[in-house]
This record gives sequence, C-alpha cells and structure tokens, in this order.
Amino acid sequence: MQHLDPRAAHEFLQQTPGAVLVDCRTEIEHMYVGHPVGAEHVAWQEAPDWEIDPEFADQVKRLVRGDLTRPVLLICRSGHRSLLAGEALEAAGFSTVINVLEGFEGPLDGAYQRGTRGGWRYHGLPWQQS
Repeated sequence: MQHLDPRAAHEFLQQTPGAVLVDCRTEIEHMYVGHPVGAEHVAWQEAPDWEIDPEFADQVKRLVRGDLTRPVLLICRSGHRSLLAGEALEAAGFSTVINVLEGFEGPLDGAYQRGTRGGWRYHGLPWQQS
C-alpha cells in the first residue's frame, strides 16, 4: 500500500483520471462533516454496531467496474480506518491502493480537536458538505 499526504493525493487524483477517491467514513461524517469534492462514499463501518462491512471490498469492486488495477485512494477522518480498509482491498486483489495520510480532519491537537494540525480540509483542498 502506498501512502500520500493530502496535497500529494489531490495532485495524484488530478494527474490520474482513472483514479477513484473513496471516503470510507460513516454516512453521517461524509454528509455533515464534509468530504473531498468527487469522493465516492463506501463506509468501512457504520453506527451503531461499528462492525466492519463484510461487503466493503465488493462495493469498491462495483465502483471500479471490476478493474482491480484502477488506483483507489482511501480517506477517512484521520488515516486509521482507511489504512485498515486499504489492507482489505489489497487482500481482495486490488493492485494500487493508496491511503491518504492525515485523513479529512487530521490528528487531534492538544485540546483534543481535529482540523488544526492536518487533514484534507486543513490544507485547503476542495471539499463540500451535503
């Protein structure tokens, strides 16, 4: 698995038209916290049980129309869930899986808040809310 910081991931997406950015956070996070422009939503886990979706890899396979060589970038809140989701995609046969370091909101700061030390939004990359 490759790892790119948010700026490098955005640049990769601009230079690789076939690449897909998958937001693997929950539906609520995707909709209300915001998401990168153009990101496809496929949740790795959902509330209230937080169990990993056993259909995650199959959903991403459908998204790429079965082309497991198509680059898939994964983003979550801080880069942890996307790492686990990426490992699952690699196990399912995907050949180019990229984890977006820092995620959408970045790591916690000293006040236990996100968005002040890194992440897609922090770096001013294109995003939107639903």
